[in-house]
Amino acid sequence: MNYLNLNKEKTSKTVFELNLLLADYHIYHQKLRNFHWNVLGENFFDLHAKFESMYTDASKKIDELAERILTLRYQPLSNYSEYLNISNLKEASADGSDIQMVEMLLKDHILLLQQMRTVLKYANEAEDEGTVDLIGGYIKELEKSSWMLDAWHSKTTDTLAKPMISKIASN
Repeated sequence: MNYLNLNKEKTSKTVFELNLLLADYHIYHQKLRNFHWNVLGENFFDLHAKFESMYTDASKKIDELAERILTLRYQPLSNYSEYLNISNLKEASADGSDIQMVEMLLKDHILLLQQMRTVLKYANEAEDEGTVDLIGGYIKELEKSSWMLDAWHSKTTDTLAKPMISKIASN
């Protein structure tokens, strides 16, 4: 650990939270593959391709999270039984509709973002800029993916909040 010049006690808290995020990403990855394989209906082509893109991205993140834990000189969790035991996410049935699949993923995104922010809290306390940088990028990407899934899920009659330009201009 000396080559990183980080406090081992503080770093151990970051690693604990990184392992939780790693477990979450494994469950999320498998859920995406499940949905990719089992989506049906008129949205098949769109969602089949989107879910594949998302699970490919999740696979990359799984590897990066494990390698970050190793960089911090700890062993990443590596068994599905451990992932299922500690993950904030739950497995999903293959029987849901396309809309239910997207809704489940959006709920998972809330949990993933919460866990990422917890990792950030501990990484900041440990002055671990490498982890902060990694997770900050993940947050940005997942927020964008959430927006896109939410837009897909929205009705065409839904509206977005309007900026308060008149108040800004009068100040």
